[in-house]
Amino acid sequence: MKINITKQSLYLLFLSIILLLFVLIFSFLVLIPEGKNYREQRGILNKEAMELRRYEEFTEKTLERLKELQSENAHIITSFDNSFNSARFQKQFRNYFISLELSKQKQLSDEDEFSVYEVNTTSSINSPQSFYNFLDAVNKADWIIGVNFPIEFKRDHELISSSFTMRVYKNKKVSQ
Repeated sequence: MKINITKQSLYLLFLSIILLLFVLIFSFLVLIPEGKNYREQRGILNKEAMELRRYEEFTEKTLERLKELQSENAHIITSFDNSFNSARFQKQFRNYFISLELSKQKQLSDEDEFSVYEVNTTSSINSPQSFYNFLDAVNKADWIIGVNFPIEFKRDHELISSSFTMRVYKNKKVSQ
């Protein structure tokens, strides 16, 4: 039996074998190593994407908490920007005392991000309760004020004289 193969078929068979060898060599030398590299890079990308989502969630929660705190404490935040006015302070709080005197403010060394003024006050009150009412009212004032201890109380017949110092805090102006 004689096998009759044409020249064209032999060329086609030879070309097919060469192409098959080229595909196999290309697969083993290029595609498979790059596929392994691709899987490694995809794993790294997935980890980074998960970490990014975690940071975005944290940022959203933090921003939400910031907005909540800003709305709850809007009065306090604006109070830091107000300049202290001793005449306005006396006018606002004189009804808690029989007489209220403020000595001149003296600038203390700045503490971190705030300018601090010390105000010395002397007052006469009817009862300690009016002083406590004054302290409650100071907490709702237009300034951030800290009353420093000791607070001295002296009895003068029917009146109680008190003397104390206050610190008034104010944001420093930031130049841009």
